[in-house]
Amino acid sequence: MSNPTRPDIVFILTDDQRFDAFGAAGLPIETPNIDALVERGTWFTHAHVAGGTVGAICMPSRAMIHTGRSLFRLRDSGATVPAGHTLLGEALRSAGYETFGSGKWHNGREAFARSFTAGDEIFFGGMADHWNVPVYHYDPDGRYDARLPYISEAFVTNELEYRHADHLHAGRHSSEIIADATVAFLSERRSRETPYFVYSAFLAPHDPRTMPQEFLDRYPPESVELPPNFAAGHPFNNGALHIRDEELAAFPRDPEEVRRHIAEYYAMITHLDSCIGRIVSAVAEHGNLENTVFVLAGDNGLAVGQHGLMGKQSLYDHSSRVPLVFAGPGIAPGRRDDSLVYLHDIFPTLCTLLGLDEPDSMLGSRSLEPLVRPEAAAGAADTGRDHLYLAYASFQRGVRTRTHKLVEYAVEGRHRAQLFDLQSDPWERHSVADDPAYASIRTELASTLRAEARGSGEMDTQWGREFWEVAGLARG
Repeated sequence: MSNPTRPDIVFILTDDQRFDAFGAAGLPIETPNIDALVERGTWFTHAHVAGGTVGAICMPSRAMIHTGRSLFRLRDSGATVPAGHTLLGEALRSAGYETFGSGKWHNGREAFARSFTAGDEIFFGGMADHWNVPVYHYDPDGRYDARLPYISEAFVTNELEYRHADHLHAGRHSSEIIADATVAFLSERRSRETPYFVYSAFLAPHDPRTMPQEFLDRYPPESVELPPNFAAGHPFNNGALHIRDEELAAFPRDPEEVRRHIAEYYAMITHLDSCIGRIVSAVAEHGNLENTVFVLAGDNGLAVGQHGLMGKQSLYDHSSRVPLVFAGPGIAPGRRDDSLVYLHDIFPTLCTLLGLDEPDSMLGSRSLEPLVRPEAAAGAADTGRDHLYLAYASFQRGVRTRTHKLVEYAVEGRHRAQLFDLQSDPWERHSVADDPAYASIRTELASTLRAEARGSGEMDTQWGREFWEVAGLARG
């Protein structure tokens, strides 16, 4: 049964947007619409994705978001979601919500069909040419099996290839297509009595970083400052130095080339922000702005030259730390909370904000409701977490507290560690792993790391077995 007193929900998810990559976070990026949501709500400044088991971090990240399950409790790294794992859209459908999905879905067609009662401009996959994204209209039968022929090398062959889609919009940017679809839904809804859940999952600012020229013109590369932890290369093999993301810039990293990449990143986010503003305006015009919960999040971060890296396959803050904002009725406005939280805490938080039972299939997530309610805001310190456990594939494991971060590596049979004092070194430039003054902290965090490994479920996975065989933790 629907409950007309329940708020509408608009969940906006961006792709590869780092925790500091908007104006309110301090970088010189024009994002007036994101900044306005931050001022209207509670911004979790230390939200993190738990990591990934594949190079496409966005796939497990989105599976964690939509299931409330931790990294090593997913199936197939999140490529599919089994029927026993309740999805966010499923839970809201059961509570009487009309559920609408648009944009990127990286977790299987069947899971999308279970989640949404409506949708449009649906992209199944990880990345695409933003000006020619292969997309689907909503299929009430959930098949999504149409294919479009194309020739990828038209100047050298007539061989046909096929992409999964039933249409595309040649020359229209992905961010505008997704915003258009969301605005159309908000303006054309048939039922005004049923609460709605809108999920708008943008492909931006993921590469290929391209946007209308007017936005790029705002960021001349020569005016862009390099980050303090820019480096020509990473100091050692972290297990992911030559995957696709890292090949986007030449080795060693050239400052001029990295400035261009950063300028394009900023420009794409400003264009994305303008599309987000259209969605918020549509809610104000066609919905009930005062009774709408907004969630804004990024699926993972991005290095763009920091530590000599370009991608997100690391456990540095630039890759694991992400934006997360809740705004709406009953949520404390203008509040910045530095609690250590995960992206997969979003699902249980929405459940408690709406008065819904959390699905039994959730594992490793917890509600942030005490932190976003005004009556709890003044005295709330955190969710009870004193650390976060982070992982990448079979190469990297990390534990982060508010003050320190330990990252261990197991690559080519070699085990090594980095330890950062985040209070004195927030850019993670100088490892103190071998400093005797930090020996007790390293020992304590290493113990926490191993306890998390045993409790995370990873010892039953290939990634866990391979990492810990090198790093020295037996099963059992």
